Amino acid sequence: MHADDAELIDLLARLSNAKAPSGFEDEVVDIVRAFCADWANVEVNSLLDVIITPHTVDANKPTLLFDAHGDEVGGMVQAIHAGGTMNFVELGHVAPGTLAGQDVFVRTGAGAWIRGVVGVKPPHFWTATERADGKAPLTLDVGATSKQDALERFGVRIGEPFVAATTFSYDEQRGIAIGKAFDCRAGVCALLLALRELAQRDDLPVNVIGCISAQEEMGERGIGAAVRAIEPAAAFVFEGCPADDTFTPADEIQTALRKGPMFRYFDRCMITHPRFQRFVLGVAQSRGLPAQTSVRTGGGTNGGIIHQLDIPCVVAGVPCRYIHAGASICAPQDIRTAVDIAIAVAEDFSPSAISY
Repeated sequence: MHADDAELIDLLARLSNAKAPSGFEDEVVDIVRAFCADWANVEVNSLLDVIITPHTVDANKPTLLFDAHGDEVGGMVQAIHAGGTMNFVELGHVAPGTLAGQDVFVRTGAGAWIRGVVGVKPPHFWTATERADGKAPLTLDVGATSKQDALERFGVRIGEPFVAATTFSYDEQRGIAIGKAFDCRAGVCALLLALRELAQRDDLPVNVIGCISAQEEMGERGIGAAVRAIEPAAAFVFEGCPADDTFTPADEIQTALRKGPMFRYFDRCMITHPRFQRFVLGVAQSRGLPAQTSVRTGGGTNGGIIHQLDIPCVVAGVPCRYIHAGASICAPQDIRTAVDIAIAVAEDFSPSAISY
């Protein structure tokens, strides 16, 4: 039985609000543990990959992997200045220009999260070079007035992470969600709902094992260890992918809100397994489920690592406007469709879907 819309929105809200940049996915791990506790065994490795094995697994069946990455883009404190402000490095690739003025949560050495701002020099003080370039240096600021103040009163330390302080909201009348980290918490939401439904069944042709992988935004670092542990026959990757419907000519739009998940044929990391892609799109069509397709010249996913390990893989991307920034927009109906397609793929899977 499908989770109702209220449950989907509640789960998406908790995942979006979780503060979990690359390498610090703990809050997402906690949500996943709680969600899966009654119906699966949950293991967490040293990278913070979460492997979810339903209690109904049958050792005689092949395994279909469901993957979605749990991390989000953010930053890390690099140095603390004498005046109390901080240098930082990015965790992942934040969309250019979106950090300036962003309010953030900064983690302290004690593990608490405090508010801060990514500050930019007021334009009144820009140098001629800065005016010509149209940008000035950024700094991380929690309001400290000295390095000692930052260390002792605010508790900040080098090596601690920060994330955007955006709070999730949902417009029920219009069916639109706004929040941070939909890349890839929209995918995590879809994975958890689909996997829970499949975990109640013992009539499937495959085992379905889930992975909420770590550090995807830092070059897909987590998924390799998880895949080697699981040894799946094939993989279905959930993503929160960049929508292109706000700037692309109408006849070239390939990832639009409210038109279902997008399945890519090509990106900079992967040429999708043609037979598996045809199978998945055929399953969606046979069930009357909307799906989009694309050929991408940029971007990449965990599929880039998975397929190099000789595992046929498709990627279902939930369209999200303005990912890798402090706030993005998605339509939860696209998450629901991704759930339904994934369930149908597991129901109809056979070796012929991936063999030549």
